[in-house]
Amino acid sequence: MTGPKKKNIERAGQLAQERYAALGVNVDRALKALANIPVSLHCWQGDDVGGFETVGGALGGGLVATGNYPGKARTPDELRADLEQALRLIPGQHRINLHAMYGEFGGRRVDRDEIEVAHFNNWIAWAKANGLGLDFNPSCFSHPKAADGFTLSHRDNGVRNFWIEHCRRAREIGAAMGKALGSPCVTNVWIPDGFKDTPADRQGPRERLAAALDDVFKKSLPARHNLDAVEGKLFGIGAESCTVGSHEFYLGYAITRRKLLCLDAGHFHPTESIADKISSVLLYLPEILLHVSRGVRWDSDHVVTFTDDLQAIAREIIATGHADRVHLGLDYFDASINRIAAWVIGTRNLQKALLLALLEPPAIRAAELAGDTTARLALQEESKSLPFGAVWDYYCETKGVPIGEAWLAEVKAHEKIVLSKRG
Repeated sequence: MTGPKKKNIERAGQLAQERYAALGVNVDRALKALANIPVSLHCWQGDDVGGFETVGGALGGGLVATGNYPGKARTPDELRADLEQALRLIPGQHRINLHAMYGEFGGRRVDRDEIEVAHFNNWIAWAKANGLGLDFNPSCFSHPKAADGFTLSHRDNGVRNFWIEHCRRAREIGAAMGKALGSPCVTNVWIPDGFKDTPADRQGPRERLAAALDDVFKKSLPARHNLDAVEGKLFGIGAESCTVGSHEFYLGYAITRRKLLCLDAGHFHPTESIADKISSVLLYLPEILLHVSRGVRWDSDHVVTFTDDLQAIAREIIATGHADRVHLGLDYFDASINRIAAWVIGTRNLQKALLLALLEPPAIRAAELAGDTTARLALQEESKSLPFGAVWDYYCETKGVPIGEAWLAEVKAHEKIVLSKRG
């Protein structure tokens, strides 16, 4: 950006810095902190959770991608190109979150208990060339052996062992990614296991799940290469009455086994915020994983918008003073809109929420420490009209990405030139 518009952005940013400085906020420090918080963009937004296997089944596991917007990625190269386009419109340096079903198998049938690091070498090379970190997930859904809704807690030893082996291999792949890229890979285990109607036995499946996870994690992997996470859920479609891997199950498992606990914003009651859970969990675990999503009435994985819930999550991350112990990833898949736009909107909104938290005037906390709850409330409300937007625009300008809605024109151009030709 050059000329008068650039000068206006810089002038507005300078005035905003002066306003915040008068309130004891160091904007430069806040922007440096924001630049050091990567977000892991989820690959599955780009192709509606399809993956690139020759073996598989219906999406299942309570997962539903709705819509049929044209131009979804059909190959790994197309998906990587779409991610590159999105990253050009997002300030900062980030990560990519892969599912096991996104390996490159050369058109051969490679079942999930056979996946190897070699199937992800192109992803690793691409990430290294682009200065990106990688995160990873076993794919315990969309497979004939998950058709009845059970994987690691399955009553059948053969089925259960199949998924144990799949998760073991996923960890090895995650460790190889972390080693190659010099940045720990967060390998997150989520399973869809649960009952549509009231079960007669809840204990048995949970005992089997705990034992299976212990088998999955039996081999010690260096934390500098791989970080293990486990993710709970309230319910899913087809598992409305009992989810084996509930929040309580995984909270206990993570604490006793020293694993990262993944809190997904869509995996709780619609009126329940994960913001309040962050400081509690960090008391007992060295690190956690957050999957930032937006549920509408249920875990519907809508694109992240700049809601009060998102702002509350970001504020708690910053307020704990331990943002370096929180791993941030996005988790939604909207097939009804341009998929690149979905990445850009969600990531930029999460970054905006983090910046807003970093710019919070210290007088708010000081008022609380002084027992002046009247002043705390008054200052909280007044802070909402501070020139945060001007600081965000300035940050985007310094990072060389489009300001405001200008990014949309680039997405539309890419859609016309590239996506429209995919059929």
